[in-house]
Amino acid sequence: MFFLNQGPQTKPIGLEWRSSSWLVTAVIGLGIAVDLLVYSIIIPVMPFQLVLLGYSNVSSLTGWLLFAYSGGLVISTIPIAMLSERYNARQLPLVFGLFVLMGSQVMLMEAPNYPVMCIARILQGIGSSMVWVVGLALLSDSSPPSMVGLQLGIAMMGLSLGMVVGPPVGGLLYSHFGFRGPFIFGISATFLDLIGRLILIERKDALVWGIDPAKISSNEDNAPSPVTETKAEEEIQEIPSASTDVEAAKDQQTTVSQEPPPATDTEAKPEIKISLVSVMADLSRSPRALVALFIIFVYGIVYSSQEPAIPLHLQRVWDLDSRAVGIVFIAAVVPTMFSAPLTGFWADKKGTEWPATFSLLFSIPWWVIIIIEYRLALFVAAFALEAFFTSGVMSPLTAELAAVSRDLDGVGYGHIYGAFNLVYGVGTSIGPIVGGQMYDHIQRGWMALCLLAAGLLIICLGLALFFVGSNPFYYRLRGLSLVKKSES
Repeated sequence: MFFLNQGPQTKPIGLEWRSSSWLVTAVIGLGIAVDLLVYSIIIPVMPFQLVLLGYSNVSSLTGWLLFAYSGGLVISTIPIAMLSERYNARQLPLVFGLFVLMGSQVMLMEAPNYPVMCIARILQGIGSSMVWVVGLALLSDSSPPSMVGLQLGIAMMGLSLGMVVGPPVGGLLYSHFGFRGPFIFGISATFLDLIGRLILIERKDALVWGIDPAKISSNEDNAPSPVTETKAEEEIQEIPSASTDVEAAKDQQTTVSQEPPPATDTEAKPEIKISLVSVMADLSRSPRALVALFIIFVYGIVYSSQEPAIPLHLQRVWDLDSRAVGIVFIAAVVPTMFSAPLTGFWADKKGTEWPATFSLLFSIPWWVIIIIEYRLALFVAAFALEAFFTSGVMSPLTAELAAVSRDLDGVGYGHIYGAFNLVYGVGTSIGPIVGGQMYDHIQRGWMALCLLAAGLLIICLGLALFFVGSNPFYYRLRGLSLVKKSES
């Protein structure tokens, strides 16, 4: 138990609100926002700083810095996920990760050369992996299954918020205070995040005092949720009579009202200790998990491939400086703050297949439109819509992974979000390198980059139609159910 919550003879002050799912959601959302702020604050700054330092091919060099961050995230994800589940610890890794994040920012701020910058970015990635893996696991622990999609969607607003604040603030502070300005701001935001994490009380600690934050947050009238397996079973069963209908409804309400179970659920799940190989084997046997992880991997590539190229593209076509690039990021990223909670709420009400499929479908045309070099207003509008629909896929996919983990014995939220973080980290490692190299070495690099993203998203759309959700969209369109088809 973390030091702030020690003392089994003394009930912690403010136990109910400090362990509530809504406070956990707010703190994890803030952590994601700070993480993305630290990640993105150098995007409009680093290319111009590298030019001042006398470097050439700055798009490629910026891509390698972004790669270093993602590389640190990838190499640390597996041990963090395994240790978090083995010792059922959430809060301590979150706090430790923040100290790593603050130290790495100081190191990057004072780095005398490019290799030291890369090392600092690796350490930033290690600290960030604790935010994503342990933070999302803590959030899923504290939320009832019928509200996981909404809670994750609200927390994922932090992703957009960090991208909104990071680039423009980085460009503004760099132009007024030099290279140290953005990092001082990032360290201050990280300290604010630290305060929030010290306040939190984990669900396992609240259960000792008879408080179950997930149970408090769930209402029986919200019981029939399509995210739960109970809803999936309801959708795939034929109901021959009204009496059977009543019995099924009663069974469903009874089952869902018991989720999450009392303390035994939280305590029993970690008792099943399985190896990393077993975790990967279990996940590999689930088509839903594999497809969700693949789409997250592609999202990491397309999302990060633009980052080293956008500042240079805007400078080349419209002659924008670092401050103007930051303003473009604000106009483009603000709409994405609404897509995550909207698609998360939709996933809770109708199932993950609906928001995931439509987000992918409507994102593809805008990746083609942003190729057009006509007016800046057209680019910003298309960029905003592209980001809105592309980012909308994340909330239903995180809810999808939570649903999958509840069906796999021994596979906890830490494991499943460790896999999430791993594939996302690999994607964001590949994306900046691919984007930087394509923009620097292909004559129409921006066009090639956008068409590559559109092609990858088309592949994801095809997979989502068949494999995302308890009753995938393709079978819904044909009036079939996945279980009926498999039985036949």
